[in-house]
Amino acid sequence: MKRDLRWFISELEKQGKLLRVSAELDPELEICEFTDRISKMNGPGLLFENPKDSRIPVATNLFGSMDRMAMALGVENLDDIAHRIESLMQEMMPPLESNFLDTLKKLPLLNEIANYKPQIVKKAPCQEVVLEGDEIDLRQFPVLKTWPGDAGRFITLPLVCTKDENGRQNIGMYRLQVYDKKTTGMHIHIHHDGARNLRDAGLNTRHVPVAVALGGDPALTYAATAPLPPMISELMFAGFLRKKGVPVVRCRTVDMVVPANAEIILEGYVDMDDMRTEGPFGDHTGYYSLADSYPTFHVTCVTHRKNPIYPATVVGKPPQEDCYIGKATERIFLPLLRTQLPEVVDMNLPIFGVFHNFVILSIRKQYPWHAKKVMNAVWGMGQMMFSKFVIIVDEDVDIHNLNDVMWRVGNNVDPRRDMTFTDGPLDVLDHAASVARIGTKIGIDATKKWASEGFVREWPDDIVMEKSVKNKIDAMLRDLNLVE
Repeated sequence: MKRDLRWFISELEKQGKLLRVSAELDPELEICEFTDRISKMNGPGLLFENPKDSRIPVATNLFGSMDRMAMALGVENLDDIAHRIESLMQEMMPPLESNFLDTLKKLPLLNEIANYKPQIVKKAPCQEVVLEGDEIDLRQFPVLKTWPGDAGRFITLPLVCTKDENGRQNIGMYRLQVYDKKTTGMHIHIHHDGARNLRDAGLNTRHVPVAVALGGDPALTYAATAPLPPMISELMFAGFLRKKGVPVVRCRTVDMVVPANAEIILEGYVDMDDMRTEGPFGDHTGYYSLADSYPTFHVTCVTHRKNPIYPATVVGKPPQEDCYIGKATERIFLPLLRTQLPEVVDMNLPIFGVFHNFVILSIRKQYPWHAKKVMNAVWGMGQMMFSKFVIIVDEDVDIHNLNDVMWRVGNNVDPRRDMTFTDGPLDVLDHAASVARIGTKIGIDATKKWASEGFVREWPDDIVMEKSVKNKIDAMLRDLNLVE
């Protein structure tokens, strides 16, 4: 089965989760407003068949629900992927007294992992049409202007391919503001792997080769957003998600491989001396991210399918499509968090926290001030360092019930004793910080307090009904069809 954007659209349509919009709508603001309304209604994926001044359809909101995210990644439930990661990690960890038989038992696992590697092909749909020189015009694509205050039109769902100093390819998602026929901004945040690759390569050449893919397997689109460790390839991770290597093809003018089943490929270079003003842009925080100076991407070759589909995402005040991508990360990467913090029971990155504002964790508390240890560890882990509010509760709390969480915060927290403040890096999009990219974060220990933590009073018990009584009333309510 060819898993690509068209496959995903087809599957959504078969299940009644896609709306085709035949009316002409302008890529400037109108498609955004339609998408935003549908997203806020928890509506379906969208395919705009007649964008104004273009024959290329626009797909939006395809990932805009938890069930569509699961479908994109080929599972019934996103926790299924977390269980696969957990099982894989357990199998890969050698026993204390490993022997030859243990090694043999791992051979099937190693063969399976080998199948996750990208598969290079010589002929690819994404190169059916090749444009170079004066034929290149980015304005042929129905690139969206999403909000009135945006500086222009932005490519919002790009898979940006760069290489590190060892030649390892990285794929990240960084928006591109279209300046003219052949140039765009390259909005790579300073903390991301792609930015490091550009900086390192820029020490040797001012023209850093870059390729950008639009469309392809939705698993790779997700992988480009995932907070992977630098040593794990997004192509390899997408292969793990789809249980088969992603087909890739070599670019025509730069030393990169790109997804063979993508819709559109932009090849070119980032000029580290050509810094231009990028933004403002209506962002996923619900505010405009401010204009700033970023390097410029110069497009030297465009390839695409004969009849491409242009994929885009609309971001703004949550809930939006990107919130569900973030929730997928919450579920999928929980096992990896537990490798560093095995005391963690569950994690919630609430939608209103737009990925980097709130982290809620339940833990198995084992010693005094254990919660403070966990919150400090979180601030030292990859992109979780951006978390402004880290809330820690006991293991019996349902952290996806925000009323229950905040009830614990209100009842269990003495602000002076249980709040920890620290300074450090913040997300580039955090406009509340007095200085860009740095500021203050707070940890809240909402666990029950122990005498060994210096609590001198008696801590009261929770109000809990006897189990036998609960079971009797549960049965009565089921008989009355009042509960399932």
